[in-house]
Amino acid sequence: MSERKVLNKYYPPDFDPSKIPKLKLPKDRQYVVRLMAPFNMRCKTCGEYIYKGKKFNARKETVQNELYMGLPIFRFYIKCTRCLAEITFKTDPENTDYAMEHGATRNFQAEKLIEQEETKIQREREEEELNNPMKVLENRTRDSKLEMEVLENLQELKELNQRQATVDFEGMIGQYRELEQREKEREKEEDERETQEMLDRALMKRLRDSDSDSDQEEKPSEPPPQRTATDRPTDILTTEQLTETQGHSAGGVKKAKVERWEKSVGKLSGGGALASLVVRRKPAAAAAAAAAAAGPAAPPAGSSSKPADSTGTQAAVPSVLPVRSSSLSLLGAYSDSDSNSE
Repeated sequence: MSERKVLNKYYPPDFDPSKIPKLKLPKDRQYVVRLMAPFNMRCKTCGEYIYKGKKFNARKETVQNELYMGLPIFRFYIKCTRCLAEITFKTDPENTDYAMEHGATRNFQAEKLIEQEETKIQREREEEELNNPMKVLENRTRDSKLEMEVLENLQELKELNQRQATVDFEGMIGQYRELEQREKEREKEEDERETQEMLDRALMKRLRDSDSDSDQEEKPSEPPPQRTATDRPTDILTTEQLTETQGHSAGGVKKAKVERWEKSVGKLSGGGALASLVVRRKPAAAAAAAAAAAGPAAPPAGSSSKPADSTGTQAAVPSVLPVRSSSLSLLGAYSDSDSNSE
């Protein structure tokens, strides 16, 4: 299998390159090359702008009978991107640039045109001075006069600047430094004043807090509010009992035994509304005197005599006389039988 990319070809021993016929091509032949627009241009036909760097498939040819120091000059043909009009430009080795021929105008050439005009004037002047000696003298006289005027104007400007330049730079620097120092001192004083004010405010707040705490400590504690007698509906029944009990204990007398029915109903000796409904139990001496006056009576059947107490007197059975047939009378009788059973 032969090599796909042939780099070295085979030359036989009897190969003679002079026997190869030469290809005859015209001298003004054109080649298709890929290039970019060397400058900004504007089409004369449609006014389309073609910016520098626009890529084209151009035709290239060698310009006949034009050489610059033995260097050939090439011409390029491109077409407008809008109207397809033909635009041509060629190389300019003298100015190391490209020159527009026809079909478009080159943009941004004001500076170049001015330079060309100055060059043209200078060349014409040199030609005149070569042929006319008086023209040389006139040009020199005009140049010297123009130079003197420029020097005088420059001297006037220097004197004007010297008259106006009476500023002491060292003094300005000193004033600036002094001003900067005063500004720093003022800022420092403001910071110190603000810090002192903050400390004073904190101290005053601390003093106020301590004063308020001391006032609260010196102020006597208020006694708790006393309950009134009418806080609860049942307080009216126990108020007298508590008062009597406290009085007996203060006088050294033994505290009387509180009956069970008194615990639930309350003290009845205070002349309350319930005192008239129940007759209290009489003492043992009064019960014995009443029994002697009434005479001996046979005890009922099934009853047993009670033993005498330590004083030699028999405990009398208190008679509870119900005043009204109500539940309170039954309550008194129930409490009396309960106490006897004890």
